[in-house]
Amino acid sequence: MFVKQLYTNCLSEAAYFIEAGGVAAVIDPLRDIDVYLDLAKEQNAVIKYIFETHFHADFVSGHLELAKATGAQIIYGPNAETGFETYVAKDNEEFAIGPLTLKVLHTPGHTLESSCYLLLDEQKAPYAVFTGDTLFVGDVGRPDLFSGNLTKEELAGHLFDSLNNKIKALPDNVIVYPAHGPGSACGKNLGPNTYSTIGDEKSSNYALLATDKQKFIEEVTSGLTTPPSYFPINARINKEGYDALQAVMDKALQPLTPAEFKKRTKEGALILDTRPATEFGDGFVPGSISIGLEGRFAEWAGSLLPFDQEIILVTTPGKEEETVVRLARVGFDNVNGYLKGGYPAWEAAGEAKDLIITVEPDELAMDIPHDDHLVIVDVRKPAEYADGHIKNAISLPLGDMTDPGKLADFDDHQNLYVHCQGGYRSIIACSILKREGIHNLRNVDGGYNKMKDEKGLEVVQEKNVLN
Repeated sequence: MFVKQLYTNCLSEAAYFIEAGGVAAVIDPLRDIDVYLDLAKEQNAVIKYIFETHFHADFVSGHLELAKATGAQIIYGPNAETGFETYVAKDNEEFAIGPLTLKVLHTPGHTLESSCYLLLDEQKAPYAVFTGDTLFVGDVGRPDLFSGNLTKEELAGHLFDSLNNKIKALPDNVIVYPAHGPGSACGKNLGPNTYSTIGDEKSSNYALLATDKQKFIEEVTSGLTTPPSYFPINARINKEGYDALQAVMDKALQPLTPAEFKKRTKEGALILDTRPATEFGDGFVPGSISIGLEGRFAEWAGSLLPFDQEIILVTTPGKEEETVVRLARVGFDNVNGYLKGGYPAWEAAGEAKDLIITVEPDELAMDIPHDDHLVIVDVRKPAEYADGHIKNAISLPLGDMTDPGKLADFDDHQNLYVHCQGGYRSIIACSILKREGIHNLRNVDGGYNKMKDEKGLEVVQEKNVLN
């Protein structure tokens, strides 16, 4: 038996490769499928099945790509309706993977078609359960993403039944392999690990400890933040189908001279700069949006960028292909070229450029008593802000900054000091503000991590704003 978790940090996503007796199955694959093909080759195995736990909302799955490359059958659980050929399994239906067995456990709640897959060993003993978004380490999948005509409360009721009738009934030693880990927006507060056991979750996961259905519903549906705007788009793509990744790559990997790049921007293309945040701040093509590859790139791209506008890239030279692949993972098929030679080529051509001024927290502290127009803009999530923020700072979460109404209250005479937790998100925020014509701003170096230790900056807490 060979079971491998393939974890992608920037999406907090886990896919799985199972092999026994020369037969392999892949669960919840990403759109770029080479890693699964390579594993099959290493294990001298044939990929026979592609199992999907549900219609994912936070990434575009690789089921179509992998099926085309291998001839494997795509399997969904009950109630799944797709725009492509697939096999919809029955509850408790079993599939042979060599001497192993994978059993379908229909567990509606996160979505109606959500299903877990129970792996039985050669003796038919339960070994591991692949829980998708039904059960995470320390949490469960949110019931408000892709629910058809059901309310989140109705789905939460289904989730309670699924957990109690299917999941809690499994032996304590069964390994829990979820589809997501810490940082995922598919749950409220996932634990720090990417796998667990049924026993550990029964003893520590609030959702499995709950015994009253109504209280469970109230707890699971309360405190849910607004899901990223791209979630319904990705769910639709996964249900209806998508273009081949190679076709997307061929269109995107077109080198553009500075003159061609400039022409595309005048024609309405959006510039995405994926260099590290610190490099972007030192100089960039005017109008660019910064989302550095070093952070939660795909998630922020999906949340902040339009899916219906042409995108052209500025990357660190050699990072063009990685950028396109990571954008494609969340459904961006609208990239149409990159700046050949990167930002240095733009500078060498003598084109106009912009920059973001970065200041240390002590400079901000010195400016506060002498500047009546100073505004501290905290772009962290509401929960982070509530846990501790600089006195008088306004909360403007980065995810809300695509709404022009959220930026309309800033006046030209205000001096904005923008910060996040460590510096990655604040550069993104500054680039958005600059693109909207707000240039009187500064990025605070090191964000709240450094600011909270600065003697001249008072920290306050507002637990009541948690939501």
